[in-house]
Amino acid sequence: MYPATSPLLTDLYQLNMLQAYLDHGQMETAVFEFFVRRLPGRRHFLMAAGLEQALDFLENLKFSNEEIDWLRHSKRFSNGFVDYLARLRFTGDVDAMPEGTVFFENEPIIRVIAPLPQAQLVESRLINILHFQSLIASKAARMVLVAPRKQLVDFGLRRAHGAEAGLMAARASYLAGFAGTATVLAQKEFGIPIFGTMAHSFIQAHDDETSAFSAFAHSRPDHLVLLIDTYDTEAAARKVVRLAPRLKEAGIIVRAVRLDSGDLIMLSKHVRRILDDGGLQDVTIFASGGLDEDELAGMMDANAPIDGFGVGTSLTTSSDVPALDCAYKLQEYAGIARRKRSAGKATWPGRKQVWRSFGNDGRMAGDVLSLQDDRHTGEALLIPVMRNGQRLGAPPTLDDIRNKAARGLAQLPEPLRRLDEEAARFPVIVAAGLIALAEQVDRRTAAHDVAD
Repeated sequence: MYPATSPLLTDLYQLNMLQAYLDHGQMETAVFEFFVRRLPGRRHFLMAAGLEQALDFLENLKFSNEEIDWLRHSKRFSNGFVDYLARLRFTGDVDAMPEGTVFFENEPIIRVIAPLPQAQLVESRLINILHFQSLIASKAARMVLVAPRKQLVDFGLRRAHGAEAGLMAARASYLAGFAGTATVLAQKEFGIPIFGTMAHSFIQAHDDETSAFSAFAHSRPDHLVLLIDTYDTEAAARKVVRLAPRLKEAGIIVRAVRLDSGDLIMLSKHVRRILDDGGLQDVTIFASGGLDEDELAGMMDANAPIDGFGVGTSLTTSSDVPALDCAYKLQEYAGIARRKRSAGKATWPGRKQVWRSFGNDGRMAGDVLSLQDDRHTGEALLIPVMRNGQRLGAPPTLDDIRNKAARGLAQLPEPLRRLDEEAARFPVIVAAGLIALAEQVDRRTAAHDVAD
């Protein structure tokens, strides 16, 4: 199985186009930008994520000897083209919004400037990386907004669409503000805090719950969390109350109990009362079991005494919005602005910049989408991150990215922070210079159409 870094992890039409570019000498500089055409329903904003993996891919782009041999023996491409691929490295420039940046429709979050074959080849994998992590970070950010000050943990590996998706979902949700993940590899790879309790099978493997709780506590005494909904949740809570003093004598403290099914609002209130009446006021309640942001909001509105939530399937699959209408499109080639005019998929031409202004209250007030060199008031969101195929400096830490994401969420206007269906649109103004360039490109292409 080829690793995720393989250049063969692409669409065939990329290699088909590269062969044609090479055959006809189309090797001049191209500019591509990745953006989301329109926000999906109930998404009033998105959050950029995946840039570090995208830059890793570009910086290490190389066909292995095995891959080159496979391509040569496939006889699908010319020997000259395969020789070109054997030498190919990414030598271009990249400008991008830093991870954790809030963005809106038609705003480029990454710009790739490189010889046309290089910029074309990386399209499929860049979309794959940036789309998924931005999708999951945006979903996670909604949960962070509706459950402030609650401990949110990613529980979604087992139902993620593949191993890489599970790992990257842990990263994307963490940078958006989750406290951590249950995915162990995410700590090894990224230093993300990991959390875990026990499964119902552990309880079922014992003859009674108290024996199961006691055995687990003595084996895993640190940060002890007991799962109490295998049979009768309230009866299990009472068993915890009776067991806790004996465990305390052994130096073991019950830190939390976990609910994973049933009416979580009602059960959490009943369990909270049982724990408090039993002198376990410091034991917190953690809930999981098919949660999404709407259920989190409902529990917050009901003042459910739940201190943390494990979120699985709805997070790692972004189940309500499983895909973004995103694209990586050619905006300039050989120094000439280009644009697509297809119905419903027209693009703005040229190298662009996004300028963000803020109100007196510190909240985002509006964005301007302009040509790169057309300065406007506000903060320029795209910054240089790679030159000549090499990163510009060390990558930011995940803590740095988390802090940026937190600032961005705090700066959202109030209507954009809500989950409601009402269309809450953030103003993104297209600058006059960009509109004029689009009209110029249209006139030029129309003239060529007449000539043809």
